[in-house]
Amino acid sequence: MQPKFTLYHYWRSSCSWRVRWALKIKGLDYESKYINLLKKEQQLPDFQKINPALYIPALVIEEGGQQRVAGESLAILEWLEERWPSPALLPKTPLERLWVRQLCLTIASGTQPLQNPAVLEWFVPDASQRAVSLHHWISRGLSVYESYLQEAGWKGPFSLGADLTLADLCLIPQVYSAYRFGVPLESMPRVAAIYETCMMLPDCFGAAPEQQADAPVGV
Repeated sequence: MQPKFTLYHYWRSSCSWRVRWALKIKGLDYESKYINLLKKEQQLPDFQKINPALYIPALVIEEGGQQRVAGESLAILEWLEERWPSPALLPKTPLERLWVRQLCLTIASGTQPLQNPAVLEWFVPDASQRAVSLHHWISRGLSVYESYLQEAGWKGPFSLGADLTLADLCLIPQVYSAYRFGVPLESMPRVAAIYETCMMLPDCFGAAPEQQADAPVGV
């Protein structure tokens, strides 16, 4: 029997997408609580009690009369993999696991945080220049990812090859953001191909932003 899960998330949050997708792959149910980032609901006192970092997603785990809150998407993904190892999202060999984790961190540490609205507001005070900064970091991060795939002799269809892994769960929301903000991907054919493949997967599509109940009508 699975724990009771309550997921605090936002439809366009890439970190939230990673977790929604993993929960679907593992066949785990959860209750949704929507946090509107544009309205800065993550800063309200009630949510601060849930996650003092004021970030989403936040996964509330209730089991055996105890409650725990996890607020880092990669930590949540790793825990889900440990607790429900099938279907697997990490490969069997240590070296391949290293490779997948490197790809995950290329996005989750080296790319996505640098386009976070709070980070942009702090480091780029001139709002008119934020798009330039955003384009730079997205392009740089995805270019690095593309280079890793090329060096590994990528044959697809997923980042590691034939099997979907945590790396893809990190990559796809970032590519979605690239398309959203008009970052050109012509020099990243492998990244673009993985995106097209994954978006045809029912679990990926079901976890995508436009499929969420808090997504505005008509987006």
